[in-house]
Amino acid sequence: MRFPATITPEAICSKFGAVCIGNADLAIEGLNEIHVVQPGEITFVDHPKYYQKALKSNASVVIIDKVPELAHQKTLIVFSDPFTIFKSLIEEFSPMKPSRQLIAESAQIGEGTILQPGVFVGENVKIGKNCLIHANVSIYQNTSIGDNVIIHANSTIGGDAFYVKRRPQGYEKFPSCGSVLIEDDVEIGSGCTIDRGVTHITKVGQGTKIDNQVHIGHDTILGKHCLIAAQVGISGVVVIEDFVQIWGQAGIAKDLTIGKGAVVLPKSGVMRSLAGGKAYLGAPAEEVKAAMRQWIAIRKLPQIIRKLKI
Repeated sequence: MRFPATITPEAICSKFGAVCIGNADLAIEGLNEIHVVQPGEITFVDHPKYYQKALKSNASVVIIDKVPELAHQKTLIVFSDPFTIFKSLIEEFSPMKPSRQLIAESAQIGEGTILQPGVFVGENVKIGKNCLIHANVSIYQNTSIGDNVIIHANSTIGGDAFYVKRRPQGYEKFPSCGSVLIEDDVEIGSGCTIDRGVTHITKVGQGTKIDNQVHIGHDTILGKHCLIAAQVGISGVVVIEDFVQIWGQAGIAKDLTIGKGAVVLPKSGVMRSLAGGKAYLGAPAEEVKAAMRQWIAIRKLPQIIRKLKI
């Protein structure tokens, strides 16, 4: 997320009573999470597991809960609860703007695009040419949709990320300020949900076809010409490369990559990154031949037990 005007570490520290180590007058142009942050932007880290990743990231400024022992060249904002500062920056510079009508005045709708009754289009949405958006689809703010896209009834594009911080009293919601990008020639089935990025984008690549009741989590990058069958669930921060097929009711865990041309068969549970050009089955998903050998061995267990008289 980019700020409308630059801010400085000194201004942030003054507001929250934090301590700045480094260049207090540095111009901060925006914010992002560790995995997508760019020079000139600020990120946060509040767990030792991710200190090194944050300090080696492209961030110019890092909000952190204590002074790290690791060598670094970052400007630091040291505060006991970095999450609170980062959340406050999002709420200040990307506040919720209530809609007053079904189609926002700021929305841009391309020539030949059809919006069926009940479609909601939020602020700063761009929809390309010759699209067909069926009844009761909701398209949240800052979503971009290419040409020749079809979205079937009751789907929601751009809902908030499922991103919370655990507190002693419960869970605190992290506000989403990212967006969704849907490229040309995509088709999205009925009842699908595609969450926007927390601070960056969720992307569906050109020519990809998505069946009914599919969920795609925040910051996931879905490649070109993929096939996603009904009831697939894809977690956040997943990279799915081009020409991947994922079949019914498969589940994909967060923060992994599925390589180009991979096939994930029905009801599989993907718990780790998968190489491209292969077929996978099972939970946890393995290459089909290995999974089938295990299933055959399991089916033989009763016979083995009877022979051994266990």
